[in-house]
Amino acid sequence: MSYYQTLNRVESYFDRTATKTWEQLTSDAPVSRIRHTVRKGRAEMRAKMLARVPEDLSGARILDAGCGPGMMTKELAERGGNIVAIDISPSLIKIARKRLSPHLASFVEFRSGDMLDPTLGQFDFVFAMDSLIYYDTSQICSAVLNLGQRPTQKVIFTVAPKTKVLMAMWYAGKLFPRSDRSPIMKPQSTKNLIEATRGSGIMHDLGPVKSGFYISQAMEFSV
Repeated sequence: MSYYQTLNRVESYFDRTATKTWEQLTSDAPVSRIRHTVRKGRAEMRAKMLARVPEDLSGARILDAGCGPGMMTKELAERGGNIVAIDISPSLIKIARKRLSPHLASFVEFRSGDMLDPTLGQFDFVFAMDSLIYYDTSQICSAVLNLGQRPTQKVIFTVAPKTKVLMAMWYAGKLFPRSDRSPIMKPQSTKNLIEATRGSGIMHDLGPVKSGFYISQAMEFSV
């Protein structure tokens, strides 16, 4: 499946099927025990990724690629960065815009569309949390190299790691598909990602976050 075929599938899922689920998951509303582990894991992953950039981001232009309901966007804006927050789902952008405090509005430009759109311009830092997990290795590397063009200092992103637990979930999803299931994650070998980008920049493995049903691997790329 091509990058754009997967992109359309992701848009369909998040904009038509899962908007309410993600709105609830990323709020303070009560959720099930399983979803609570996901909420906790996502908070831990945001903290891990944010630790890779300065506390003071004044003057920096930052892309929040696949911003969803805007939780990372909010934290980046609070550090003083100028944020372009983009997501393929107009519904999630609407939620993110509604949630953003008025005093932060001047720091954020919301866009609906493809995070690889060249008209977005150039950035100092790029964040892509859980927005590349549905793509294969070559597509992830192509996207990261695209996003990491100068003057970008760092592309900080996540992938679904090839762990025994996640692979078991992956096979279960393949065996028991449901029409409302999210687009299938593509578990990745971090070694393969590092090797595939060798010569084009430096890829670092920043380590995993495991919290119940949330299992994700943080990576960083710089030229």
